[in-house]
Amino acid sequence: MTAGLSHLRELEAESIHIIREVAATFERPVLLFSGGKDSIVMLRLAEKAFWPCKLPFPVMHVDTGHNFDEVIEYRDRRVAETGCRLVVASVQDDIDAGRVRELTGPRASRNPLQTTTLLRGIEEHRFDAAFGGARRDEEKARAKERVLSFRDEFGQWDPKRQRPELWHLYNGRHHPGEHIRVFPLSNWTELDIWQYIAEESIELPSIYFAHERDVFRRDGMWLAVNPWITLLDGETVERRVVRYRTVGDATCTGAVESSAATVAEVIAEVAATRITERGATRADDRASEAAMEDRKREGYF
Repeated sequence: MTAGLSHLRELEAESIHIIREVAATFERPVLLFSGGKDSIVMLRLAEKAFWPCKLPFPVMHVDTGHNFDEVIEYRDRRVAETGCRLVVASVQDDIDAGRVRELTGPRASRNPLQTTTLLRGIEEHRFDAAFGGARRDEEKARAKERVLSFRDEFGQWDPKRQRPELWHLYNGRHHPGEHIRVFPLSNWTELDIWQYIAEESIELPSIYFAHERDVFRRDGMWLAVNPWITLLDGETVERRVVRYRTVGDATCTGAVESSAATVAEVIAEVAATRITERGATRADDRASEAAMEDRKREGYF
């Protein structure tokens, strides 16, 4: 660690360096923005990297259409505040065009369909680098990622073709049609993210804090009652005080019971847990041990 820099400022400096390097060496980068805490921190870092100028690249939301209202309201407000250009890649558009098929059944989710929409958005706008908010501590497959992660002309990822990144030197070389995923938060942890949110006084969507919500129990998780989920026999709706540790498609993102209503209380809660946010609250990661890696190979975030 550099003398005089706190742990968080060291992480901040590394992330800002990565963002500036990519902006300087790629022609058409884009920042993937979901309205979740990690992409919110990444957007703040990008603002700092180019202040007082506006961001030199747009932000893109891959929209399943099954969103939490609080997150969409926050997304639109932050885009207006930053003055950046928002690109929305819609899963519904791909369903309507016949590029993907809507899944059916009580456990159906649009989450697996996002890959097609993400790759289409990258291709249509000719983005050659896409910033993502993934962290290595989240999940086994994401722990295999480099900071700059090569994707071939089909948008696919091969963990065996990762490039070395010695001495913070990044290789972004690629051919037309290929692109690079960039993960400035690779070395951050969930606790780092929350401590940075506290230090920077960053506003978050309200669902990250304790609130009352109608939920039901499925597969060990509390899922929110919403128009896109059909309850199974034996499932009952309850009013619980919950919060969300991660934000995703509302059909597969679970809440946790919690009374943490402030950033400080969330930090204390996160410091005491031993289960990652995706492992605790994302149904799509529970399909198999290799579920995330299989999706990443196909082009997922």
